[in-house]
Amino acid sequence: MSTNTSVASTGTTSNASTVILVGRILLSILFILSGFAKLTAISATAQWFGSIGLPLPTVAAVGSGLLEFFGGLAIFVGFQTRLVAIALAIFTLGATAVAHLNFADQMQLLMLQKNLGLTGGFLLLAVLGAGAYSVDAKRG
Repeated sequence: MSTNTSVASTGTTSNASTVILVGRILLSILFILSGFAKLTAISATAQWFGSIGLPLPTVAAVGSGLLEFFGGLAIFVGFQTRLVAIALAIFTLGATAVAHLNFADQMQLLMLQKNLGLTGGFLLLAVLGAGAYSVDAKRG
């Protein structure tokens, strides 16, 4: 989708790309930090994953940590944004289904709501792309 170039003369392209850049950065921060935390504390993460019933908790800890960290970095710089945004949207919904459906726990309810918002942001990125200020724009 190349909607950004059709409005270049009005300055809207620059504004839209700036907003998409800020949105990418804000979406990515949580995933970069969470992935880094998982990867630097694999045994603790695996222990928690095991406590909520995930099979192969160490594999799940490493896999989710890698996806969050590198997926977050990809969103941050705008690399393969549409594909990564879809992957992170699916991952976020999966994580929500596994760990955040205890409606009696207010914190879990808040996490569910946060994750739904993040998923919405990733779906928007999947449709809109990374904008002009991205690796994707420089490559294509």
